[in-house]
Amino acid sequence: MKALITGIGSYVPEKVLTNFDFEKMVDTSDEWIRTRSGIKERHVTTADQATSDLSVIAAQRALKSAGVKSKDIGAIILATATPDMLFPSTACLVQARIGAPHVIAFDISAGCTGFLYGLAIAESFVMHGYNNLLVIGADNLTKITDYTDRTTCVLFGDGAGAAVVKRTDDNENGIISSYFAADGSSWEPLQQPAGGSRIPASYDSVDKRLHFIKMQGNEVFKLAVRAMSEAAIKTLKRASIHASEIDLLIPHQANIRIIEASAKRLHIPMDKVIINLDRYGNTSAASIPIALDEAAQQGRLCKGSLVLMIAFGAGFTWGGVLFRY
Repeated sequence: MKALITGIGSYVPEKVLTNFDFEKMVDTSDEWIRTRSGIKERHVTTADQATSDLSVIAAQRALKSAGVKSKDIGAIILATATPDMLFPSTACLVQARIGAPHVIAFDISAGCTGFLYGLAIAESFVMHGYNNLLVIGADNLTKITDYTDRTTCVLFGDGAGAAVVKRTDDNENGIISSYFAADGSSWEPLQQPAGGSRIPASYDSVDKRLHFIKMQGNEVFKLAVRAMSEAAIKTLKRASIHASEIDLLIPHQANIRIIEASAKRLHIPMDKVIINLDRYGNTSAASIPIALDEAAQQGRLCKGSLVLMIAFGAGFTWGGVLFRY
């Protein structure tokens, strides 16, 4: 049996924050943001929108796309760095709201690589007899963004994407190969220091703004280019497929320069690369499923398309998934 992606859905909040809005908030400019990141605007949640709210809508759209009812879901795997709360899992909250009683539901934390990690877990579940796995990538990064830090606050947006993974005996379609890795010794350049057991919430942690994202951009850039290239090369090698055979490359939408550098290393032309970070910014675990859904809506993702997805994230984690749609 193989794992086949049969339905895709996504959702981003209605509120939009443009680069020109940031010019009024911090010492920056539209030109500075665009040339360094490729981002023009991002969608942001309102004060009362949590990660589960985004996830529910994306999940419902993916289920509709796949023609699967909530009661027929085999499991819910939700990748996020911004759960509604530390426990219970956001997946359990989504389970209750979409009406999927008693199915397996849990969160995973792999940073921006989370959705791909979730697909790998879903594929494993398929091999053990489960069907209709709902994989969600969702993040609400603007809730942990420091809007006094001009170098990082312009990068992040909010959103959710979901995919339904079914069992199939179709030898040609479905997930063909994957590759995953992590390097825990490289955790420091991208982190949210406080809020866990290492630095519990306190007046001191709040005063020092330790509950916000802290990122060393140059270090992350170097790690990301190397990791994305490795993920792509090893995923393709496991399938004995050359990069030139790929119809679409869907990379994590973090920075246009990282995407361009990765495509160049792989000798993949940019017209085969899905890019939407100019409109959404970095939505972390949601970025790949949102891009995947948009590619389908635009007709770029078609039946038979050979697609390579690659990502990197906090941890430091990275990975790739190759599939035929």
